[in-house]
Amino acid sequence: MDAGVGILVALGALVVADLIEGGSPAAFFNPSAIMIIFGGTFGATMATTSVKQFMAFPKLLGKSMKPRVSDIGSIREMLVKFAERARREGLLALESDVEGIRDPFIRHGLQMVIDGLEPDTVEEILEIEIESMQARHAKGIDLFAKMGGYAPTMGVIGTVMGLINVLANLADPAGLGESIAVAFIATLIGVGSANILWLPVSGNLKSKDQAEVRERRLALAAILSIQAGDNPRIVAQKLAAHAGPEKVQAEAAEKETAATPVAEAA
Repeated sequence: MDAGVGILVALGALVVADLIEGGSPAAFFNPSAIMIIFGGTFGATMATTSVKQFMAFPKLLGKSMKPRVSDIGSIREMLVKFAERARREGLLALESDVEGIRDPFIRHGLQMVIDGLEPDTVEEILEIEIESMQARHAKGIDLFAKMGGYAPTMGVIGTVMGLINVLANLADPAGLGESIAVAFIATLIGVGSANILWLPVSGNLKSKDQAEVRERRLALAAILSIQAGDNPRIVAQKLAAHAGPEKVQAEAAEKETAATPVAEAA
């Protein structure tokens, strides 16, 4: 899933609604309000985390905008084949295949199995790797969650600053309406950026993290099963259980759909 589509839909809905009401989206582009909201949000986030951590902001934002490509099906197929070969030829037979595995987590796990480490040790090391990955991802998730918390407050600050200027110029009643409207734009931008941008991005990164954790736990279960010398069918069943019935049914449906044109052509 990617956050970009959802963000565009949300922004599009707001713009269309404003146009229906006879407004102009250009009226919301107030330089001072934008500076207060984004400058204040970025600064407060840096103060809460660190400048170094905040520097990952562009990379994380870009990651949330791209859909996560999952190759869980090919991973399951590969691990079942490894289980079949290990049961037929022994664990050492996998050594020639390990270097060709692109996933470093699976490659490391199988290499430890081939090297003869105890199952408990293999499981402990791989669990630590999963926890380390989650801790790393949590920093990015938390970064955008904090921004989502600060942005509305910065909007209120911007509005209060605008109202102070309005009250300081009560001698010009003709411009009061426009000045008050400009002041409230800060609140709109603050609340809007939090709920349309920062919090959705945080949620998107969290969903991607959960998907990656599921895949790694699936691989961990398969690696331990291969080490134990389980029947390949049992390995396949364990992998299917970790993937969930919905995922398995969806993949089966895709295979049937892909096979249908071939059958018809025959």
